[in-house]
Amino acid sequence: MAERLSHLLAKAAAYLERTDEERIAYIRSPRWIGYDAANGILERLETLLAHPKSHRMPNLLIVGNTNNGKTMLVKRFCSRHKPDDNKNGNNIDVPVLFVQAPPVPDEGRFYNAILELLFAPYKPGDRVDRKQFQAIKLMHQVGLRMLIIDEIHHVLAGSSSRQRAFLNVIKFLGNELEIPIVAIGTRDAFRALQTDPQLANRFDHAALPRWQNDDDFIRLLMTFEQMIPLRNPSVLDDPALADRIYAMSEGYIGEISRLLVEAAVAAIKVGKEMIDRQILDSIGWVSPSDRRKQPEVL
Repeated sequence: MAERLSHLLAKAAAYLERTDEERIAYIRSPRWIGYDAANGILERLETLLAHPKSHRMPNLLIVGNTNNGKTMLVKRFCSRHKPDDNKNGNNIDVPVLFVQAPPVPDEGRFYNAILELLFAPYKPGDRVDRKQFQAIKLMHQVGLRMLIIDEIHHVLAGSSSRQRAFLNVIKFLGNELEIPIVAIGTRDAFRALQTDPQLANRFDHAALPRWQNDDDFIRLLMTFEQMIPLRNPSVLDDPALADRIYAMSEGYIGEISRLLVEAAVAAIKVGKEMIDRQILDSIGWVSPSDRRKQPEVL
């Protein structure tokens, strides 16, 4: 049995003793797979978090295509720095706050999101300056050391004046709190920050590029195979199979993960217990570029 299961990590192999329903639930559950680019950004985030307070703190913009692992990477970092009850103090300790930018650049909605994350009572209809005062006071009280803003490219959804106002909020928070700010977004995020030259100069850049069909991609596939509890080896490093997976996913790690999850579930349901070309062709996969095409009107 040990030889048969040598393609699996111990935790995945243990799930072979579970029911198919339990295995499928485990396969569908989120999982972190570390790789060089992501680990490098995690190290940069740790360095930022440890940076002593100063009037001009370093900031970071993390850029990548949609579904290429940006948010999961940052949530991985947040999981290392969870809030602490701080039973000996008056407030909880919140080292890192992860907030999503509103769909349009709106200061009030942004402060609402911060106050909700800090479980603070507030009046949605209050003036922005009151929300700002309350949010900043709370962030000081909880000892915030880093503010992370996801979907920062949403800034571009507003008028030029609203874009400038929202970017001024980011500058103000960085100056007032003296903490690093991390922004996350698509390539449009870079363009959003460039609309304010002063703010653009404050942000270093880190990219999560799309995967290439190379040896690193093969190693990624083998890592996935070790973590997915299927009874038979799929041999995902077979060149023809790897090429097929790359073509279907177009090199986006989120797509790779979802594709292999759906294929593994299908392999369990039909009793094949391995991912091969036939299984991949059976799941009705639509590539990312085809999903973005305008549907035909009949």
